[in-house]
Amino acid sequence: MELVRVTEAAAIAGSRWVGCGDKNRADGAAVDAMRTFIETVQMNGTVVIGEGEKDEAPMLYNGEEVGDGTGAAVDVAVDPIDGTRLTAMGYDNALSVFAVAERGSMFDPSAVFYMDKLVVGPDAADVVDLRNPIRANVEAVAKALKKPVGEVTVCILDRPRHEKLVSEVREAGARVKFIMDGDVAGAIAAARPSTGVDMMLGIGGTPEGIVAACALKATGGVIQGRLAPIDDAEAQKAIDAGHDLDRVLSTNELVTSDNCYFAATGVTNGDLLKGVRFGRSRIITQSLVMRAASGTVRVVEAEHRRDKWSHWLEQGPQAS
Repeated sequence: MELVRVTEAAAIAGSRWVGCGDKNRADGAAVDAMRTFIETVQMNGTVVIGEGEKDEAPMLYNGEEVGDGTGAAVDVAVDPIDGTRLTAMGYDNALSVFAVAERGSMFDPSAVFYMDKLVVGPDAADVVDLRNPIRANVEAVAKALKKPVGEVTVCILDRPRHEKLVSEVREAGARVKFIMDGDVAGAIAAARPSTGVDMMLGIGGTPEGIVAACALKATGGVIQGRLAPIDDAEAQKAIDAGHDLDRVLSTNELVTSDNCYFAATGVTNGDLLKGVRFGRSRIITQSLVMRAASGTVRVVEAEHRRDKWSHWLEQGPQAS
């Protein structure tokens, strides 16, 4: 519950900028709130998965020490808003996310910012392989879920690079659900019941893949990933760091320890969670909290008094 207080704070602060068209202001507000609350968590944490370098955003950077310093030594993965553009434009599926795992257990991508991913839930976890043709994986998922291929829904980031992938999914007979950003939400939705998503495919952020792996270890779903350098220089950097660019990484290779935790709070409404809702005197949030060791997934709906959040509420659009 300490973790979810951190994501609730970031979501509430960032949500004041929903639809205002300025993703950096939304992100900055969420970062400030997350930094304040993360220092109250009993842990000796080091940020190993942040996005400041990739996005040139005011993020919590790799190597930053977080927590109150009294607890266990842990790796920390954060994204105060996964989906800053979604937040700025008022679109669905923006989340605030926070994951922790035993020190040294999170995969180091060596500044390769993207990976090719495949995500499914527990019922199809043993029947898919990123190296297989798209049709074979779609048909395997359909069989595992005991539904026709035409009822399988595949979540894909809406990017020009995915034109061939989309064609292959459609040729296999499955349905496509596009998301604009925020593939942490897409990955978890693929592994959760009643979201309408059966599978996620395509190239997305490596940090998001590692964060999602923490959640998937709790749900029983799987993520498979293969590093996807954006150019020759990034590829060479990965090779120099000892990475095999043809290797398919499993969930347990992205996060090696089962002693890990994941929390996410909705910023905007989505398939996975409801976004922040403002009432006259209360702010309502909805969150997921997961523990991999026990396989526990909690859905937490919380009410917060508005007057207790005045600092971040005052940083909203009306203060600009």
